[in-house]
Amino acid sequence: MKLATIRTAGGTRAVQLAEVGGAAVHLDLGYDDLGAWLAAGSPAAAPGARTLPVDGADFAPVVPTPSKVLCVGHNYTDHIQEMGRELPSYPTLFPKFADSLIGANDDIVKPAESDALDWEVELVVVIGSAVRRATAAQAQAAIAGFTVMNDISVRDWQFRTVEWTQGKIWDSSTPVGPYLVTPDELPGGVRPSLAVTTVVDGAVMQRDDTGTLLFDPVQLVEYISTVIRLNPGDLIATGTPAGVGHAREPAVYLAPGQRVVTTVDGVGTCTNLVVEKA
Repeated sequence: MKLATIRTAGGTRAVQLAEVGGAAVHLDLGYDDLGAWLAAGSPAAAPGARTLPVDGADFAPVVPTPSKVLCVGHNYTDHIQEMGRELPSYPTLFPKFADSLIGANDDIVKPAESDALDWEVELVVVIGSAVRRATAAQAQAAIAGFTVMNDISVRDWQFRTVEWTQGKIWDSSTPVGPYLVTPDELPGGVRPSLAVTTVVDGAVMQRDDTGTLLFDPVQLVEYISTVIRLNPGDLIATGTPAGVGHAREPAVYLAPGQRVVTTVDGVGTCTNLVVEKA
């Protein structure tokens, strides 16, 4: 299945991409967003559920208000090497917050306080059921599916201290979506092997495969759930590959007027225009 949270004149709605009468439509799942739908146990659309058009759909963050967003740094070998680090023995974790999230096609507003705005394509795990201290089997069962994130980073603020969070949590900065895709639709299922790319103004900046992750989605759910309970709708961003702007010589950063496209094959694409703060 492909699922999304879309904005309508009456508020956000959780929807399922479906085919009715040979045409693609969004079926209304009866909940305000996918977080609420997942918390309710992911019920099927009611018979006769209303349909909403796919063309022109205004995608909200796939889960607008997750209880937590956990991000993994240094999870692709080539990215670790380009940043001059050693391979980690354990996942490197940092948080984001719901206020950081924007829709898959929303504008990215460049902070007035920085000229070091960077891209990071990431495969994101969406949690479907509450889990704590998960076994491998429980971790697999807790994965509702996957989506796409561009973990926009404000590099000069990120590296003001040894702790990264302040460069990662800028308000309304992080595209996530457009769809949650369930594991049954992906090669490798809960351990998918999928091409990931970032393209800025037509130039390929990142290209890799999620099959090369040091810590795969199941391992990450096991590890993180040991530390803290994971709830339906929580997001785990699994890390970014080599090719970020900060690691280039000279460094390259996003500027207003540029378009950045982040894609995970089989899952979806975030397409975002960088704009000046009004």
